[in-house]
Order: sequence, then structure tokens, then C-alpha cells
Amino acid sequence: MERKLLIIVIFLFVYHTTFSQNPNYKAKRVIKINKGEKWFGGTVDDGFVMPFADGYKFNLYGDNNDNQAAPLLLSTNGRFIWSDQPFEFSFSNGQLIIDKAIDRVVVVNAGTSLSDAFKLASKKKFAPSGKMPDSLLFSRPQYNTWIELAYNQNQTDILKYAHQVIDNGFPAGVLMIDDHWADYYGKFSFRKDRFPDPASMIDQLHLLGFKVMLWVSPFISSDSEIFQTLNDKKLLLMDNKGDKSLTWNKADQAAIIHWWNGYSALLDFTNPKAVEWYNDQLHNMVTNYKLDGFKFDAGDMEFYSGNIVSYKDASPNEQTSLWGDFGLSYPLNEYRAMWKKGGQPLAERLRDKKHSWEDLQKLIPDITVAGLLGYQFTCPDMIGGGEYGSFIGLAKIDQDLVVRSAQCSALMPMMQFSVAPWRILDSVHLKAVKKAVDIRMTYTPYIMKTVRQSAFSGEPVIRNLAYQFPGQGLDTVRDQFMLGDALMIAPVVNKGNSRKIIFPAGKWKDSNGKVFEGPATKNIEVALDQIPVFEKLP
Repeated sequence: MERKLLIIVIFLFVYHTTFSQNPNYKAKRVIKINKGEKWFGGTVDDGFVMPFADGYKFNLYGDNNDNQAAPLLLSTNGRFIWSDQPFEFSFSNGQLIIDKAIDRVVVVNAGTSLSDAFKLASKKKFAPSGKMPDSLLFSRPQYNTWIELAYNQNQTDILKYAHQVIDNGFPAGVLMIDDHWADYYGKFSFRKDRFPDPASMIDQLHLLGFKVMLWVSPFISSDSEIFQTLNDKKLLLMDNKGDKSLTWNKADQAAIIHWWNGYSALLDFTNPKAVEWYNDQLHNMVTNYKLDGFKFDAGDMEFYSGNIVSYKDASPNEQTSLWGDFGLSYPLNEYRAMWKKGGQPLAERLRDKKHSWEDLQKLIPDITVAGLLGYQFTCPDMIGGGEYGSFIGLAKIDQDLVVRSAQCSALMPMMQFSVAPWRILDSVHLKAVKKAVDIRMTYTPYIMKTVRQSAFSGEPVIRNLAYQFPGQGLDTVRDQFMLGDALMIAPVVNKGNSRKIIFPAGKWKDSNGKVFEGPATKNIEVALDQIPVFEKLP
């Protein structure tokens, strides 16, 4: 009897210490990794370290890693792990450990390959909508004014940039006007000192053949006129003043949140009236200025944490997902931060990359993981790098890097320019970049076909080799990718004009008609203006 009581006491003690401190967490799960099994998923921005190795750890709660994320892990042996809520995962001693899960975690055996795992996960958890973003995002290059103008967005220079696109022989496409077009965050009209006639500007851009997108965020400048109105209506995230028991009904002051542009208030999209207000602002911008769509930025989970209280309880992850809902009303959209929106017609861009070879090498593994998480309509960041800070004080542009970056993007779903190649490149390098655009235009019908198929199948447009060719030891190939199921692209992502190419089993024909038979590895020379493209033969 005493022994039985002792066991009960020990059990209650263990239960109390394990669960009462984290009452919302499910029990930790330890999953044995099978021989040869590799895992991908979770967060797009760590694609370059996948498949995961021992020592990797990431908590999906409140952290989208500056890019897209999803509560999904997939294995090359055909298994996938899913939860409707975020969880922490780590790899240690041949085990995958799931911890701090808020909701039930399922482990599903879907088949024997990475594609088997993805297809079932997509069907069950983020089924494709059958819709895609505006086709112009895929059929023509995009042009973003960020690197050229930064915080000096203005009518004169935007029109100048657009004319230079045409004058330098580049095709018109989507043009994105970036941050600082308004007097402050929350004012939805162009600032008059920089945009004397914005409607006329957009008309001129349309006549040049561009569709026009505008940068927007969910922030409201705290020293602005609109702030007080929104605060009084409680359409902003409220400050709980460090008191977790303070309810939304009793909160009376908006939270002030630090982000990369200082300190601002943040709209609370758990409140239907805040959603209505924001939708009205977007609609008015389209109506008043004939805008075509929006670049939805700054919806990162990290901004939805701290001493805040919302109209409805929501995790930072759910807040980011709510931000993603606005893009569903605009086929011309772009997002960088996202959560659980796989299969939806949203254009997802990789996070800003630096002007460096190291960051160029991250494009392929990151964008292939985006596809595995259901974000198939992807843009590989701005050509040459979209991280503005890496251009500040940069004594010399690496012209080869800009060319290879353009070539890497050329046969991805989208390619986006920002730094003006005609400004920074000599004639030889500029010609090579223009040739990359021409090569893309040659393959555009195939790109469009693949994108349209993906809208219905959910399959990634860009796939890593392990997805397309299971069981061939291609899990760690990070510098080649498949565009659909027929084209293998092997761009140069290192300094120099040579590279090693791995050919999976089968016959492969290059753009000159030469046939390679795999499995094989070949070292080839790649001229500055070339992109190695190989067609899979029947």
C-alpha cells in the first residue's frame, strides 16, 4: 500500500512539474529518424541548411525568421509532421524532437519519398485554391524602386526609373513603389511635396506598359492625426501595461511597438472593424489613383508579442496569417512574412539578401523549401541583393555577382530588379543581364504552364532534386533545381566561370542539343552570358 501511494505521489509530482508550468503545451514527442531519412521544412529562411543536421533547433511560435513559415516538416522517406499551431523542433542523436506544441502534432506516413509526403500534406492541410496571382508577375520581370530611391520615393525619379527600363531595352512589367510615399504610416494618400500629381504619374506608368503596386504595412505612426482616431475606436493592438490579466475591454491605450522604421502602433486585425477600415483604405487608393495592387510588408510575428492585448486572443503566428488575408483580394500582391497560407494565390518573396556570393547561394535552397511548405508562387528577392544596408558604403559593385544573380532568378517563377543594372554595370555585364531576361522570355510559355498547373495541383513550381528524383542521393544538392518536371537549371552561384553539374538518372539535353546521360557528374565551363539549362528527355 505504501509503495502504491509513493508511486502516485511521484507521478503527481512529475505531472505537476512537467505540465503545470506550461499548461498549454502538449507532451514532448521523440521521433526516431530512419536510416538515410532526411528532413526539410518549418522555416523558408533556413532552407540553405536543409536537410537538417544534428544540433538544429527552431521554435515556430512567434518567429517567422523574416520570411514564410509553416507548422510542417517533410522527410525523404515519405513522412510528414503537422500541427495546426506552432511547435519547437530539434534534431539530436538521430532523433527528431517535437516540443512546446500548442496543439496536437500528427506524424503521417504518406509513402516513400519527399514528393509523396508533400502531396498528401498539401491535399490534407493546405489544399491548392485553383487560383494564382496576377500572371504579369510571372510573364515579365518586376521592378522595385527600393534600392534606387530608398526613403526618397518621389514622382520625378519613379517616372525616370520607368523610362530607363524601357530605354535600356528591358520589357515593361510590374513596377513597385516602395516605402515613404506617404507623409506618415496610416495616411493613405501620396505626400504632396514628392508627388504633385500621383494619378497622372500612374497613368503615365500604365501607358508605358507597367502595372503599379504600392508598398503598405499594418503600422500607424503614433504621432499622427489618424492615430488618435484609431486609438479611440480601439482598432489598434492595445497595451496591457505588463498586466497579463488586463482584458481588451479595460485596455485604454494603444501599444507602441518597435520595428525597423522606429516606433509605431499596429492595427489589430482580430477586430473586424480594423479589417474593414484597412480594406477601405486600400480600396480608396485603388479607386483614387488607379493602382493595380499592393506589396504587403512588415507583417512579421515578432511585432505581435510583448505587452499587447487584442480584440480576440490570437498568437503572433495567427496575426501574421490575418495580414496575409488582405492579399487574397488583390491578384497583384507580394508578401515576405507569412504563416500557414500554403496553396493560396499569394506571391511570396524571399527575405532581403545581401550583395554577396554567400547570400546568392541561399536563393535555390530557400526557394525550393518555400515550395515544400506550399508557397509555390515565389520570387527570389531582388537581383544583386535587396538588403539596402549592404549597398551603403559599398566601394565597388561586383558586376559578375549581379549577372549571376539575374541568371539564377531568370528561370524561377519571378525575377525582380531593384538596383538599376544600366547604372551599375559596364556594357559587357549589362548585355549579359539582358540576355538572361531574353532567355526567360524564351521559356515564359513553359513557366506560365507550370505555374497554372501548380495552382491546381499545389506542387512546387521550383523543386529540389530530391523531390523529383528520390533515392538517388541528391538530398544535399543546393545549387541546382527543377523548374516543373522537365527542366533542370544549374546557374553559376560562385565566383568564376566553371561549375560541377550533377545529372540524375536519365537523358538530359542542353540548349545546344548536346545530350548527357545520368547518373553522372560533369565539370563544365559557363560563359558570363550563359545559363545551363537541361531538358529531361523521355
